[in-house]
Amino acid sequence: MSAAVLPLFRPPSAPRHKKPLSTLGVLSVLVRNPLEIWSDLHFEKPFLIGKTYFGMRAMVSEPDSVRRVMLDNVANYRKDPLTLRVLKPALGTGLLTADGDTWKTQRRALSPLFSPRQTASFAPAMHRVARAGVAEMARTEGAVVNVHEEMAVIALRVLEETLFSTGIAREASQFQKAVTRYFETVGRLDPLDVLGAPDFLPRMGRALGKGSLDYLASAVTDIVGARRALIASGAAPPQDFLTLLLRAADPETGRGLSEADMRANIITFIGAGHETTGNALTWTLYLLSQSPEWRQRVEAELDALFDPADDSDAVMNLPVTRAVFEEAMRLYPPAPNVMREAIGEDYLSGHRVPPGTVVSISPYVLHRHKTLWRDPDHFDPSRFLPGERENIDRYAYIPFGAGPRVCIGAAFAMQEGLVVLANMLRHLRFEMLPGQKVELQQRITLRPRFGMKMIARRRIGA
Repeated sequence: MSAAVLPLFRPPSAPRHKKPLSTLGVLSVLVRNPLEIWSDLHFEKPFLIGKTYFGMRAMVSEPDSVRRVMLDNVANYRKDPLTLRVLKPALGTGLLTADGDTWKTQRRALSPLFSPRQTASFAPAMHRVARAGVAEMARTEGAVVNVHEEMAVIALRVLEETLFSTGIAREASQFQKAVTRYFETVGRLDPLDVLGAPDFLPRMGRALGKGSLDYLASAVTDIVGARRALIASGAAPPQDFLTLLLRAADPETGRGLSEADMRANIITFIGAGHETTGNALTWTLYLLSQSPEWRQRVEAELDALFDPADDSDAVMNLPVTRAVFEEAMRLYPPAPNVMREAIGEDYLSGHRVPPGTVVSISPYVLHRHKTLWRDPDHFDPSRFLPGERENIDRYAYIPFGAGPRVCIGAAFAMQEGLVVLANMLRHLRFEMLPGQKVELQQRITLRPRFGMKMIARRRIGA
């Protein structure tokens, strides 16, 4: 059966409003679930701009304008204050939050750590972790597993085997619980942050999330301390991300990272890095459970082309599996919204953008925009198969961002995702647990609100 005639599955999406919300409505939705702020108009118009109670706001969903903000005129757009107020309590001044020269120094210093050769060298460790995850899930036939939690722990263990090869100084499941607590508390928008209230006023989320922030900070202290002690002992440290981070220097200036910046990036790569990959894997397994035709195509490809004993990065050459993964990130982009503040005047889509305007580029909206995609709300991986993938505008599909600030670990995450999917789906089949509710929730990342409990069954003959 060809991809063109496969029945299309329409997965859950966030509720949309018939018309833009009032000021009180915006405030209420941002606190409850920011993904529900969008109206039908946002998915139909390529550009919207207007003055609101919160100041000038613009929404960009036209690829050329997305390119201008993210690449051609990127120097005119900085991180907006609201994003920084939410992220900085945990991530400090790491790559996700830094701007200007601080960001440039960190980016230049860290880029060599994610070269194509370095990323490919991580494949064997990724396979080891994925196989261990398969063995654990296959231990009991028909076991009920919370796939959201399991994928997050697997992604965390991949980091332990690659970027932090001597461990993260904490048990992976406990570390994951602390990260989840962070996203559910500090990662929830506070009305005071939305209104721009002074930082000295207490925020409920920060108070509730203090324990998780302290836990993460303590873990980083132990990780760094143990590695420095190893180096001081004269022993040869592993040449992993942590050692390279301690020795990282800007190739232009020779200046290393400050202690604060180094710690901020450790938190960023462990916390945000594994969270986004775990979410992408969760949504992929969910979509396949609801689309038997595409699940069969993936299984057939893996049976024919994937050698479970192969530790290489050959998984990058699995076109159907890759298309499914990319389509999952189209429908459920790990980071669903990007906001920038215009420093100076600009013009986007023929409209003047005054200085101080906060410009939203939402991958969630962009990836479902009616002017850019056929059947935008339906699961159709055929759009990412060879011959079709080339027709997608680079700035219409941005699960990892774009331009100079594109996710530095994008290739790492793509390879990791395909390694995990290939090993999992070669041996297991996942079915939804009856009664499991599937609802989208934005807590910095795009997560399943009620988790994702599924039944893991061994594939016959696998």
